[in-house]
Amino acid sequence: MASRLWASRGASYLRVSVFHRGFSSVLKDLKYADSHEWVKVDGNSATVGITDHAQDHLGDVVYVELPEVGTTVTQGSSFGAVESVKATSDINSPISGKVIEVNEGLNSSPGLVNASPYENGWIIKVEMGNEGELNTLMDSDQYSKFCEEEDAKH
Repeated sequence: MASRLWASRGASYLRVSVFHRGFSSVLKDLKYADSHEWVKVDGNSATVGITDHAQDHLGDVVYVELPEVGTTVTQGSSFGAVESVKATSDINSPISGKVIEVNEGLNSSPGLVNASPYENGWIIKVEMGNEGELNTLMDSDQYSKFCEEEDAKH
């Protein structure tokens, strides 16, 4: 809790500047959840993060709540949170499994989620429990269309 408070206060002093492009990048080789998380599969493990679309809408990220290694995550359930200068948002797991690694770099540099959501800003790595769940996620074309439709509503 103290680190979260420090991160919130620190945000007003050490603001990470993000260039808002007006469009979001969507990578072809990833799978996407309708709650705006992405999954990159590597064998039986998967890397999870929030999408460029999500980070763009959140604004400058000042804190990321990470789960412990060994935690079991369930598809569609929250495993952490992202706090930005605008809002706090739950991070939902797009797949079920066991957390095998967390991005410790986000503790000192939460702005990596903004600057590099698909590379350095990843959040967790999971040993997948049910690879069939990947079939319930969107591909890049479906996710791009989903975002366009969602943005048109607002």
